[in-house]
Amino acid sequence: MKIVIFDMDGTLIDSQKDITISINYVRNANYNLPPLQEAFIVEAINRENRNLPKLFYETEMYEHRDKVLFEQHYEQQCIQNPYLYEGIKETLEELLACGIKASVATNAPTQFAKKMLHHLKVHHHFDLIIGADKVSSPKPSPLMLHKILNHYNFDTKSDRAWMVGDNSKDMLSAQHAGIDSMFVTWGFSPVGDHEIVISKPQEILEIVL
Repeated sequence: MKIVIFDMDGTLIDSQKDITISINYVRNANYNLPPLQEAFIVEAINRENRNLPKLFYETEMYEHRDKVLFEQHYEQQCIQNPYLYEGIKETLEELLACGIKASVATNAPTQFAKKMLHHLKVHHHFDLIIGADKVSSPKPSPLMLHKILNHYNFDTKSDRAWMVGDNSKDMLSAQHAGIDSMFVTWGFSPVGDHEIVISKPQEILEIVL
């Protein structure tokens, strides 16, 4: 059995516009702060070490009211502008046709991941869609990956699995879970320092098949 586990934001879909709109909505409503640029927000999210509350809201930790307001706003905002990266749909269809198992492990909340992938009509390609709310620690912890691998009764002797993602947290989660990984450069991170770096979704097929 072969399994491909995908990150979502910056790997399967471009969601930066809606994430930015919702963060700026909270900045304005709760702190009267000026809007941040998309490029800054994406770069901040992809940093290996960062304090996002400090970067986004100028607080030392997430205030409960910020989390609540963001999620209320993003619930509708998240399906306004996202799109699949070129070649993703065809790659997913080909993986499925070849009997490859596919799932999603995202640090976004599960409800948004499912809603967005359903909106983009690719949710049915995945056996599991798991967000950070389903485990005690998000990526780079391997907990999400373990959950997915356990679902497939993954056997290290006979099966192979890959994590496909666009930042170091994805690569580290794969390393901690003891599986292979691919760093993609078509999404939020145009440059990757990793053993396997791919620039087109079709390259996933070449590696896995």
